[in-house]
Amino acid sequence: QVQLVESGGGSVQAGGSLTLSCAASGRTSSIYAIAWFRQSPGKEREIVAYTMWRGPTTYYADSVQGRFTISRNNIKNLSQLQMDALKPEDTAVYYCAAGNMGVFPSLYDYWGQGTQVTVSS
Repeated sequence: QVQLVESGGGSVQAGGSLTLSCAASGRTSSIYAIAWFRQSPGKEREIVAYTMWRGPTTYYADSVQGRFTISRNNIKNLSQLQMDALKPEDTAVYYCAAGNMGVFPSLYDYWGQGTQVTVSS
């Protein structure tokens, strides 16, 4: 089992920045990739970014490319999502997930509890 705990959400004005953190514990040796998803009311959960836990591969959704940066430190068992130039449409609950690699939520076995990000115009 892997446990994930997110932190760092909050409210910010458009153009601002936030950094989300995801602390992993448990059988972290079983993690192949870490991803960040988001979900806003009435919408499906969507991929934001993912990265290999022990490799260079990263992926960003088109909507965040160039504004968000995903990182991971598998010594500290930590992943971060640096979010810059935030827009009101980035408002959502953000989830950290661990498991296989890809854009579909079903590929990930472990999920954090989610953290709210609100961007005001």
